[in-house]
Amino acid sequence: MSALGIGRPRVALIGHGYWGKNIARNLDALGALYGVCDEDSAVMEEVAGLYPHARLYKDLAQVLVDPEVDAVALSTGASLHAEQSIRALEAGKDVFVEKPLAVNYRDGTRVVEVARGSKQILMVGHLLEYHPAVLKLEALIREGELGRLQYIYSNRLNLGKFRREENILWSFAPHDIAVILRLAGESPIELSATGGAYLQANVADTTVTHMLFDSGLRAHVFVSWLHPYKEQKLVVVGSRKMAVFDDRAPDGEKLILHDKGADWEGNRPVPRRGNGDPVPIAQQEPLRLEIEHFLDCVKTRRQPRTEGAGALAVLQVLQTAQRSLMTGRPLPVFDGAMAPNGNGYHAEANPPALGSLQ
Repeated sequence: MSALGIGRPRVALIGHGYWGKNIARNLDALGALYGVCDEDSAVMEEVAGLYPHARLYKDLAQVLVDPEVDAVALSTGASLHAEQSIRALEAGKDVFVEKPLAVNYRDGTRVVEVARGSKQILMVGHLLEYHPAVLKLEALIREGELGRLQYIYSNRLNLGKFRREENILWSFAPHDIAVILRLAGESPIELSATGGAYLQANVADTTVTHMLFDSGLRAHVFVSWLHPYKEQKLVVVGSRKMAVFDDRAPDGEKLILHDKGADWEGNRPVPRRGNGDPVPIAQQEPLRLEIEHFLDCVKTRRQPRTEGAGALAVLQVLQTAQRSLMTGRPLPVFDGAMAPNGNGYHAEANPPALGSLQ
């Protein structure tokens, strides 16, 4: 029983940086922020002022031996995710870890195996899968409102934030890949990726990834941090209707369902130009929904919506896309058993069924 909130799990946040601050804010609002750990002493001084009730830890080891900590939330560098997740799971702590789960498929598999063996909760922070618009869009597809899925594309574009270790594929694309796999209900069988490195050698600033699915569905993901304006848009084309999720649109207009498509007159297709109607969605912060879901899974021991197997499917696509980017040719999406052992995350080191939200 948590001292900070009746029945709330006690969570220690590891990493109070750019995104960790948002996780801390939501954990605190939900009465579950038990402690914070960050290697930067200036950051910890700030934390002490913001959350005077929170316990302060000097390192992860100190967190893991604290019997009062039920779970950890990891918002550290991606290269640390696998190792820190495994340490926490083996210490008997449930784990929420920001995307990506690991920097390659092999390490991600190790994390998932440890979670299964320890029977601890493992949840990966694929935030977009908790967005009310995505939840509604998924429901519309499952209800047959769009008909058979034919094509999906996403644009995630901005000027900055530039990274030195990870390329744009690993920084931006996981969000949209996770959502596309969720909506498709399957993984691609083949993909190709192209891109360019303009600011730093071997660190791609823009990539386009094309995916082919066994059902005939095709999808592409265009990501760039070298772009004159910000855009976060997902378009889903079905045989009956089309949908557009624009996260930059005003509230009330983020998800639009278009009664548009192609009809046949004789032996030729003609466009059907129907109306676009806004779809009502809940006005809730996706991160709040995500953290609430994690806390509920810790309490009920149910598998999270974004559990380990789903995160591995995303890693599988990312690592294959990275290899395609480097080799310049289409590739079959590798079987997990044959996954390359190299690091798929750092650009300079690369070798040539999901649950529902309760």
